[in-house]
Amino acid sequence: MQKHSKNSSGKRSVGRPRSAQAHQAMLKATLELLAEVGFEAISIDAIAARAGVGKTTIYRRYASKEELVADAIESIRTEIAIPDTGNLQRDIDALIESAAQITLSPLGRQTVAMIISSASSNPAFAQIYWTKYLQPRRKAFAIVLERAKIRNEVEADLDPDLVFDLMSGIMLYALIFPTVSESWTAYVRRALNLVLQRL
Repeated sequence: MQKHSKNSSGKRSVGRPRSAQAHQAMLKATLELLAEVGFEAISIDAIAARAGVGKTTIYRRYASKEELVADAIESIRTEIAIPDTGNLQRDIDALIESAAQITLSPLGRQTVAMIISSASSNPAFAQIYWTKYLQPRRKAFAIVLERAKIRNEVEADLDPDLVFDLMSGIMLYALIFPTVSESWTAYVRRALNLVLQRL
């Protein structure tokens, strides 16, 4: 039975569900431990203790540590909206600007670092993150290229997954090894223009 709290007027008001509070506590505890000890050293026991929940509460939502860590990382990432400007070049520019606002912030850099570190050290995490988060983004990005194909801006057989992977690779490379001669956005835009022209 759901509990209600009384406000100053004596009326009952619905409080935030305990399950939602517990979930947020799990995600927060996971991120804190990830930053403190790294992916390999994290345990469900430690997450449960820090979050103030039982292990059974965690296992009701997550089948594994890898799944929980992936969800925790994703909880601090802002979804990049897929633009529809009517022009491929403008769509790409909008994606780059949106990615820059997210990725170049201190939190964005920390998030990218956690994803790369966790995926590199644990194949199970990499597979979960790929399936649950990267694949849906790839499918969403494919819409941009399908629209461009209809407008005859690119070849009909252009592989949208390959373009997405190339774009992601360029963005990550420029983040880890920034150029001194131009900004991150300028480098990524120039590199992607070159790739798309060749494709």
